[in-house]
Amino acid sequence: MEISENVSLKPLNTFNIEARASLMVDCQSEDDVRQLPSVLGGGMRHFVLGGGSNVLFLNDFEGAIIRPLIGGIEVLEDDGDHAKVSVGAGVVWDDFVAWSVGHGLYGAENLSGIPGNAGASPVQNIGAYGVEAKDVIDSVRGVRLSSGEPFELRGGECAFGYRDSIFKRELRGDVVITRVVFRLSRVFRPRVEYGALRAAVEALGGISVANVRKAVVATRDSKLPDPKLLGNAGSFFKNPVVDAGVADAIAASRPDMPRYALADGLVKIPAGWLIEQSGWKGRSLGNAAVHDRQALVLVNKGGATAAEVVRLCEAVRADVKSIFGIELSPEVNFVGGA
Repeated sequence: MEISENVSLKPLNTFNIEARASLMVDCQSEDDVRQLPSVLGGGMRHFVLGGGSNVLFLNDFEGAIIRPLIGGIEVLEDDGDHAKVSVGAGVVWDDFVAWSVGHGLYGAENLSGIPGNAGASPVQNIGAYGVEAKDVIDSVRGVRLSSGEPFELRGGECAFGYRDSIFKRELRGDVVITRVVFRLSRVFRPRVEYGALRAAVEALGGISVANVRKAVVATRDSKLPDPKLLGNAGSFFKNPVVDAGVADAIAASRPDMPRYALADGLVKIPAGWLIEQSGWKGRSLGNAAVHDRQALVLVNKGGATAAEVVRLCEAVRADVKSIFGIELSPEVNFVGGA
């Protein structure tokens, strides 16, 4: 375990927002994590930080930033049809996806290119191109900070929802995930029906796992700015899910509206389309802007403060609400505040 004081968080968040943490605790093993209750003293404010790709620090963090940097990828079981793979929380997510594809283990390839670490994948239930983390998660392991005791939850016990899980609700603030166990298939079953993915894969020469991964990465790279060049946290808003009647009412005057039918008469509408139709694509407020290629992404043009990003966020939400009657919810985690 490594403990540091008064640490800059700017290089640790992809928005490149300046903020400082009064304490930084880096954990290299589960044993380190089990010592956290004594470090925190039972009441210290804390936040678990992974790759920093989905957070907006609103101000300096008076408390402990905990970073589970546990590495390692290990095959626990392999029956020839499926394999269970244990991945350390600190493993870069896309490194794990590349490893799985390289080892002939399938199911996570549509999630290629998503930034962040493996330990955050169940928290956010990350998803892309018709696949979510819950589809391949077998179990989640970690430590309860209230007791220092280890826990293990099966995938079905994690209350996964759209960009949601038990770790964002009932267990929020009381757990540090140390490892995630994934159940992957030895048989490649392509899922390329979402959006224009099939066309992108076929343009690369046909449907194969390598081409699915290449197409997903290339599509993401074409739409999403590199945070090293332009600070951002990827998709800033969740795609809203509405009743079919609401979607029908919008489509009556805007027949080009993209929509994705879900169960129980619900429809998902792309937030990026709503934002673009509201006139925000490429517009700025101060040093924060809506990206000019992907309206779902808010960017730091350079020197933006968290307050500027929040002001832009609220302006976009207000206009989408006014025009479409739909409330956008941020996907990015706001950390800090009063």
